[in-house]
Amino acid sequence: MSTRYDISPGELAGIVELIKLNYGYDFSDYAHASLLRRVLRFMDTARVKTAYDLKYHLTNDKDFFAWFLQTVTVNVTEMFRDPLFYKTLRDKVLPKLAAYPVIKIWHAGCSTGEEVFSMCILLHEAGLLDRARIYATDLNPVNIEKAKTGIVPMRYMKEYTANYQQSGGKNDFSAYYTARYENALISKELRSKIIFSQHNLVSDHVFNEFQLVCCRNVLIYFNKDLQNRIYHLFYDSLTPMGYLAIGMKESLLFTDIRHRFETVHAAAKIFKRKL
Repeated sequence: MSTRYDISPGELAGIVELIKLNYGYDFSDYAHASLLRRVLRFMDTARVKTAYDLKYHLTNDKDFFAWFLQTVTVNVTEMFRDPLFYKTLRDKVLPKLAAYPVIKIWHAGCSTGEEVFSMCILLHEAGLLDRARIYATDLNPVNIEKAKTGIVPMRYMKEYTANYQQSGGKNDFSAYYTARYENALISKELRSKIIFSQHNLVSDHVFNEFQLVCCRNVLIYFNKDLQNRIYHLFYDSLTPMGYLAIGMKESLLFTDIRHRFETVHAAAKIFKRKL
């Protein structure tokens, strides 16, 4: 039976400060309610009863912190999630990107790689993969290592196939992976243009200039001030007329940078940087 743990706002702030000082991860501008809920869920799983005990383990056990980070950071993802988004990429964005001799794309907050693999399939089908450089980054090093393997649980492939077909995919989806017992291995050729690396949206800076930045279902976990800073980071990372894709529940409306973007497709949440 699960035990209910609780910590005060002051104790949560102390945990956040400890993590920042000891490990360099800054959770201070994450949405408070969401962060608290995930910390309490971790404490329940780890059977850590008090904030004091949690801070003790975080301070003295790096493996415990890695477990904490993996649990508290959001790792929900799937291939061709929100098929309308991918159909809009096929129809409205990739034909424009085809004009560039080298296509640079940034997947920020890539989790375990499923959306990046989806992008590679789109680029392959558009005949653009050979010209693409896809930078896939995440805060969590465990996610990056898993994404590098190209392994996706086989139990999800039926759902992913349906998503792919709804996005306008016409090919045999099973041609893009090899079934190995309980896992699917995404084609090495598809993954050949991906550069995986760790990047912290809270503290790290622009590292390239991109024609497309995808950051979907990540910013909803940040407070408004941090969202605004990250939208500025994305703006500075885009070429003029470059594209920004965000999650279905995310918005540019409440940022001071919204006037610097025009809407490409409101429902799919795809925008274009103005000149």
